[in-house]
Amino acid sequence: MVKVRFAPSPTGYLHIGGARTALFNWMYAKAQGGQFVLRIEDTDLERSKPEYEKEILDSMTWLGLTWDEFYKQSERFSLYKEYAEKLVAEGKAYRDGTAVLLTVAKGRDIKFDDLIRGLIVFNTDEIKDQVLMKSDGSPAYSFSCVVDDALMEITHVIRGEDHISNTPKQILIYEAMGFKVPKFGHLPLIMGTDGARLSKRFGAVAVTDYRSEGFLPDGLVNYLMLLGWSPGNEEILSLANAVTKFSIKRVNKTAAQFNMEKLKWTNAQYIKKSATESLTDLLIPVLLEEGYISASFDRKWLESVVQLFKARMSTLREFLERAGFLFLKSFVMPQEAHEELAAKNVKKEFLLLAGRLEEAQAFDLATTEKVFRDIVAELGIPSGDLVHPTRLALTGNAVGPGLFETMVALGKERTIERLRTAY
Repeated sequence: MVKVRFAPSPTGYLHIGGARTALFNWMYAKAQGGQFVLRIEDTDLERSKPEYEKEILDSMTWLGLTWDEFYKQSERFSLYKEYAEKLVAEGKAYRDGTAVLLTVAKGRDIKFDDLIRGLIVFNTDEIKDQVLMKSDGSPAYSFSCVVDDALMEITHVIRGEDHISNTPKQILIYEAMGFKVPKFGHLPLIMGTDGARLSKRFGAVAVTDYRSEGFLPDGLVNYLMLLGWSPGNEEILSLANAVTKFSIKRVNKTAAQFNMEKLKWTNAQYIKKSATESLTDLLIPVLLEEGYISASFDRKWLESVVQLFKARMSTLREFLERAGFLFLKSFVMPQEAHEELAAKNVKKEFLLLAGRLEEAQAFDLATTEKVFRDIVAELGIPSGDLVHPTRLALTGNAVGPGLFETMVALGKERTIERLRTAY
């Protein structure tokens, strides 16, 4: 049975590169009918923090990457010590003070057939004796990794290409301990749009940051799965659908390019097809936190606003930017919009429109549109000459949903007030 693992260190939050590695392991396991192991590699007791571990677990769960088995290396120190002492007793390793090192024989080639890159060869002349146990009693990365992968019966190790140089060292440890060597696959790195290694500027931030910015888990997962792998012509596909198509042999050897605009586009597709009720549930905590709504908010009205804007959002945070004018009791028009409106000189038209709206018995979509169109017909002007200035006066933005839908969402009182105070 195929068995893979994702092994993050809780010395920081789960970042995009790590999430992509976890995702590819998860998809491979599910595609092969295998198992996915989550192993927290917290051997660095000084730098490992409980809050980082919690964030990793929360982010994995949020992304939908559930695990079949869970381990923490800090709970397995006695095992590493036991195997190190065994290698010393067999003459395969030696002590250097309180440290233990594996003896590496020179003059031989270490070969492995990488699942993604094909045959890779290292010569042991380039590899020095390997530290197994450090002088402080903690295991070295490669040693604890090999012991755990062997005992957990990991069949395939899929990780970033920055680990390629670790692979021959680990193969030597497998051989010394008499363990079966798993198959290795090394994923391409993720680069920024400038061709350099991904930095915070281009998206190398924690999954938590994307979550707080209003990316949906399905949108983020969909984008990450296409960084280095292609299912064909599809750009939008669910995790379940991707599993049926996933093949490790179709993973690219070349670096994947992270593109924030593409991520936002992908996320927008998921927002558009999400149920308005579900999006509202996600937005309520954000709106409460930002003070946009109080505990006694009108749920029905809020859902109508979310419905109005969901086709225009690429992240949930953008809802605050685009729809913020609807929640502000004291509206201050942006300076740029104010200057543009001043140049239009439509104060008389605004006052006329405000008066007619005030006289109207109803304030629904049909009524607001009829009042508006009657006025432009009466004045003999193209409707566009008044639509744009009115939108600026009500929202402070040059673009947005339909003007009459916006009026209804804003409400009669505030619509009239903003028209009368625009100049």
